[in-house]
Amino acid sequence: MPGQYIAQANPPPDPSLLSDDILKYATTLDTKNFLNEEELKSIDLFTRAADYIAAAMIFLNSNALLDKPITHDMIKPRLLGHWGTCPGLILIYAHLNRIIRNTGLDALYVVGPGHGAPAVLSCLWLEDSLSTFLPEYPRNREGLTRLISRFSVPGGFPSHINAETPGAIHEGGELGYALSVSFGAVMDNPHLVVACVIGDGEAETGPTAAAWHGYKYIDPAESGAVLPILHVNGFKISERTIFGVMDDKEITALFTGYGYQVRIVEDLENIHNDLAASLTWALSEIHTIQKAARSGSPIIKPRWPMLVLRTPKGWTGPKIINGEFIEGSFRSHQVPLPNAKTDAKELADLQKWLGSYGPNELFDEAGSPVEAILKIVPEDGKKLGMREESYKAYKPLLTPDWRKYTVAAGEQESCMKAIGRFLKEVVKENPKTFRIFSPDELVSNKLDAVLEETGRNFQWDIASRNQGGRVIEILSEHTCQGMLQGYTLTGRTGLFPSYEAFLGIIHTMMVQYSKFAKMAYETSWRQPCGSLNYLETSTWTRQEHNGFSHQNPSFIGAVLSLKPRFARVYLPPDANCFLSTISHCLRAKGYVNLMVGSKQPTTVWLDKEAADKHCIAGASVWKFASVDDGVDPDVVIVGVGVEMTFEVIAAAALLRKLVPALRVRVVNVTDLMVLSLGTAHPHALSEDAFETLFTKDRTVHFNYHGYPIELRGLLNGRGDGRVSIEGYNEEGTTTSPFDMMLCNHTSRFDVAIAAIRGGARFNPRVAVEAHEKESYIKHLAQKERDYIYANGKDHDDIFDTPKF
Repeated sequence: MPGQYIAQANPPPDPSLLSDDILKYATTLDTKNFLNEEELKSIDLFTRAADYIAAAMIFLNSNALLDKPITHDMIKPRLLGHWGTCPGLILIYAHLNRIIRNTGLDALYVVGPGHGAPAVLSCLWLEDSLSTFLPEYPRNREGLTRLISRFSVPGGFPSHINAETPGAIHEGGELGYALSVSFGAVMDNPHLVVACVIGDGEAETGPTAAAWHGYKYIDPAESGAVLPILHVNGFKISERTIFGVMDDKEITALFTGYGYQVRIVEDLENIHNDLAASLTWALSEIHTIQKAARSGSPIIKPRWPMLVLRTPKGWTGPKIINGEFIEGSFRSHQVPLPNAKTDAKELADLQKWLGSYGPNELFDEAGSPVEAILKIVPEDGKKLGMREESYKAYKPLLTPDWRKYTVAAGEQESCMKAIGRFLKEVVKENPKTFRIFSPDELVSNKLDAVLEETGRNFQWDIASRNQGGRVIEILSEHTCQGMLQGYTLTGRTGLFPSYEAFLGIIHTMMVQYSKFAKMAYETSWRQPCGSLNYLETSTWTRQEHNGFSHQNPSFIGAVLSLKPRFARVYLPPDANCFLSTISHCLRAKGYVNLMVGSKQPTTVWLDKEAADKHCIAGASVWKFASVDDGVDPDVVIVGVGVEMTFEVIAAAALLRKLVPALRVRVVNVTDLMVLSLGTAHPHALSEDAFETLFTKDRTVHFNYHGYPIELRGLLNGRGDGRVSIEGYNEEGTTTSPFDMMLCNHTSRFDVAIAAIRGGARFNPRVAVEAHEKESYIKHLAQKERDYIYANGKDHDDIFDTPKF
């Protein structure tokens, strides 16, 4: 009966079947006359109208409804846009509309080909979602003219889907992340289905290859579902795609191996019936899997459905121009008629192309879509462009009082152990709105207290299946990042702990997200969402056993390079300060928060009250380690980071014994952004505040956890001529922890020498013996290195708390 379909049983045939049998199973589906005549007409008109608008957006600056012949002056001066992917994206959008209208499905549409903005914007205008958020684009002649003429021009819509696009939670500028973002979006959203389109160019990326496994981390009892749609149109910018030259058997075998049920949609003569039946089948399979899990009898290793849509690149566009194939070739990727502004032949071809859609049949006199198009448009709350998950779904996180997890000053404690206990309670208080995305390093990073409250949500593992674990562990930083983005942008809060050296893998992903966040912040109708929270540990200072490859703090610089409004970098000096910091970051909205700390036990310098005040200030004088509480110093020595601060305090203690005449002020910086110049950052110290901490004229020496050039750039000239900086300088190997300090000139001996040199400029009593003391300290450093190389370890007491 048209409009109905009985889903195949899940699971599918035994994977040991021959590939020919698998192919038959995956591609056999009766699609003849699946749609009734009214639905078929409406979908056809919707796709024609959207295709027309998308093409017109690339070319026209006026004459939006082709009321008269196109002339050269009606063509935009710069032709920007990507036509090739648009017809496929529109086709899927139209069919999702039909299903949503008929069934009430709750869905989001995530588009990997980010340059497909004309496709999505045209559909948003047709369904009247655009005017809901942007009233200047009403569904009439005026709104259509503005949409078409203002696309990809200064002040108008960009050529990418971005945060200004209603319904969007993914930009797609850098390819590879649509699928992982989609999996993050459905976690803890049991009602939601995300239809995710992966272009066959994007499918060639490494991040996408890993993300196909994402459903293995989706518990169908508690979460929604992702329907991946691999759009195979055969070409990228100027070359064939890998998937474009794979036959049906190869593609089916590949994705069957991944664990999917595959349906290939490729009947171009009957495409609407084929796609409608296939989508209905896929949703039926999803329902079967979820129903079983939610009734307490989950299917063992369920095979989730996926679709492979084969359509020509640039379908419905120009066929041949100047003797070269356009439709179905790479030449349709961007602008099929690049010389339409000046070439009469291409202008005539454009007239023919746009006219082929029959705009007079699609829009009435007022410029509104004809009634038949609107028959597949869902109700307002269900429209793909109006889903609240995409723009106003933030659920504030409940955090316990961090003070309950502090330890007494003077004790030794691992920052990560302390916050692991805190996170255990965060998980307990937020069972549906908080997740940890970790590249298989939770235990290694000493956060395993979390596992006392929750498990790992790995559905292919019998031990954790259907248990609702809050921890996602997969050895793909890209997948963790994508899932974190999808989870965050749909209103929840996540945490990404990682080895310091390997967070750089997702550097550009983080930057892409920050650009989306910037545009979202500047878009009036988007409400704030949580922050991206990174926890960077297993740092270079304690990766001496793993060697040079594991020593890399460059992700700090990546965050520092972001727009200041969104960048936050914290280097808490001890466990108590770290507890205060993470509690703040998990509650904060709209930032990229990077927290850097040690997993090894280190001295706790501040009690909970002092830690609270210090973190609020972002930086302060540590009187207990300073001479005369830091008043009237000869030199200022500054620690930034756990181990760097320890060496600064050890240096202060050493100087008390060796150079008692030297007046030392010790400062700790926990919020790196306070060092920014003036108004460069919301947390930046004023010039007066900077001088109260670091004096007006005394030498200041920074012992910094990251690359010195980062800190110099952050200071931006502050303290010119009197500031010296040491930090990680790409020296390392498999050695001892203290030798790492010596290698990078960040040891207590290096700090003490810098302090003597600086103090000698202002204190004659220090100057008179500076050379002697400096030589002796160098001698102590060499003796320490000799001991390390002779014994294969540091002195047992090297990291004991310094005594003053």
